[in-house]
Amino acid sequence: MAQTTAAKPPLRYTVRGTVTDAYTGKALPAVSITVAGKYYASVSNADGDFVIKSDAPVSKLLFTCVGYKTLVLPVSGEHVSAAMVPDKYTLDASVLVSGDPVEIVNSAIVKIPENYSGAPELLRCFYRETLQKKNRYISVSEAVERIYKSSYAWSSNSDRAALEKSRIIMSQRKKDTLSVKLMGGPTHAATADVVKNRDMLFEDIKAGLYAFEMGLPEYIDDRLQFVIHFRPNGDAEYALYYGTFYIDRDRLSFTRIELSMDMKDQTKVIRQLLVKKPRGLRFYPKEMSFVMTYKLDGNVSRMEYFRSTIRFSCDWKKRLLATNYTVVNETVITDVLQPAEPISRQEMFRSTDFLSDKAGEFLDPEFWKDYNIIEPTESLEHAVGRLHKTY
Repeated sequence: MAQTTAAKPPLRYTVRGTVTDAYTGKALPAVSITVAGKYYASVSNADGDFVIKSDAPVSKLLFTCVGYKTLVLPVSGEHVSAAMVPDKYTLDASVLVSGDPVEIVNSAIVKIPENYSGAPELLRCFYRETLQKKNRYISVSEAVERIYKSSYAWSSNSDRAALEKSRIIMSQRKKDTLSVKLMGGPTHAATADVVKNRDMLFEDIKAGLYAFEMGLPEYIDDRLQFVIHFRPNGDAEYALYYGTFYIDRDRLSFTRIELSMDMKDQTKVIRQLLVKKPRGLRFYPKEMSFVMTYKLDGNVSRMEYFRSTIRFSCDWKKRLLATNYTVVNETVITDVLQPAEPISRQEMFRSTDFLSDKAGEFLDPEFWKDYNIIEPTESLEHAVGRLHKTY
């Protein structure tokens, strides 16, 4: 079905660069990069590298990262080097961390309808999924998708995702085949939006299933954040989470949420993670973690970046050794589209769909011509090159 949003000019202008710590020179991953005056956005990869595109010449880029001062960098060419300076507290830490963490979190929950969009939004996103067997990549998927989000005043039953274009490359070795379906995929950034899907975590907080403690404050985008750690403090029929909230001190809005599933009860974890597996395959989950960030745009905060990591091992009955696997999903919001037309049922990507059934081959060098992307790490680029040779 044709996209109903208004056509935008092609993104003909590209800037690449690297983000490092100004003091140590260490590469900074997951830094938010935005074109000044526009919403075009991207994030740096594990090597600190990034690429960002715009429909007009780029004169300034904005860089934000947890614990660093916001950097506004003039751009005069197609490559920039950004060195970010760690932020320092301007007030005594004992003053900043005072207060009841439970009261702060509950106040932030109450203010969600005020701090997040009260109107529907249509977001264009870049999605990447990688599957590693031990330390070797055996599958890489990428996609441009649209995510429709209804008002944050109510639940996300009408939130949907649709693919605009996608591609996949997989190892052709028979021993690399793994027919396991896990929670996640292109819809995950929408379904795991904790701020929007309040029953995923916040209802359990209200029920007293978590214990909280204050951490040392951090700066994000030059705004001081309450840092609140939490852990399970009760029992439920499903696995709970360990995690950290970063809450804007002035707005009481969630800026960053980190979650790690409690893995003690493997039966609960498997029930939540595993969708499908072949008969005779044994599945052992080891990690399920999320990172989601929200960026303040005027008076509205919206989801900016989502990353999930699943680590597990599998073996077949009568085999002695299990094989370790890692699945990483990344979604970055690269643009806000107008009008915010809902995604139809015919277009929507369902949680039961397989991206491999819909994606094209990983061969077109102009695939990302008019779209922002997350720059692949050097190791991922090499992996794709090796996978091409198996065709």
